[in-house]
Amino acid sequence: MVVSTVHDWSRCDEPLLTFFAVNEARALRIAEIVTEFHSLQSRIAEYSPNHSPDEYFEEGYEILRQCRAEAQAVLVAPYPTEPSDVSSVSDDSEKRQLQRIILDASARRFQSKKIYLRAVAAVRWSNARNAILQSGKPLQQQAVLLQQATANLHTELAAVTDTRIFNEFWQTDAEAGYWLQEDPPLATILDWLRAYPA
Repeated sequence: MVVSTVHDWSRCDEPLLTFFAVNEARALRIAEIVTEFHSLQSRIAEYSPNHSPDEYFEEGYEILRQCRAEAQAVLVAPYPTEPSDVSSVSDDSEKRQLQRIILDASARRFQSKKIYLRAVAAVRWSNARNAILQSGKPLQQQAVLLQQATANLHTELAAVTDTRIFNEFWQTDAEAGYWLQEDPPLATILDWLRAYPA
């Protein structure tokens, strides 16, 4: 895991910083985003469907398997390079590449958080289901409780919106004192994900 030191770059304007200092802030921002991305990936990997063969197609377990597959796809997706990334070594190209990496890392973190929240909802559904069934087969008198657990799952999934995820990241990053001047807005992240799907 990458451990980074927080610098309060937010109080400085780029013209007042040296080129090196600004690129250092960009590199540090990349490390911060990637650290959280890997943390989310690790937490998703801990959620493994644990069910009987008869429950394989239950909705919550299908969602959990889908989340694990999606998380793996995000993890192994190649970085989308451009010809300028490798052919130019100018100061301006270094700046553009760092900005591009910030965008790519932000998009991967965004995807992983969305997957993580869906996985958490599925795990909560699984826990509720197991508490109702107590390792037994579903009984008719348990139907209402099982339906309520599924309804709660749907409510949680509906609450996992792009705006919510973006705002939560922005708030926690700002509270941590991170340099956010070049963090991409939500629309840019969504455009990037459409252009480079995992």
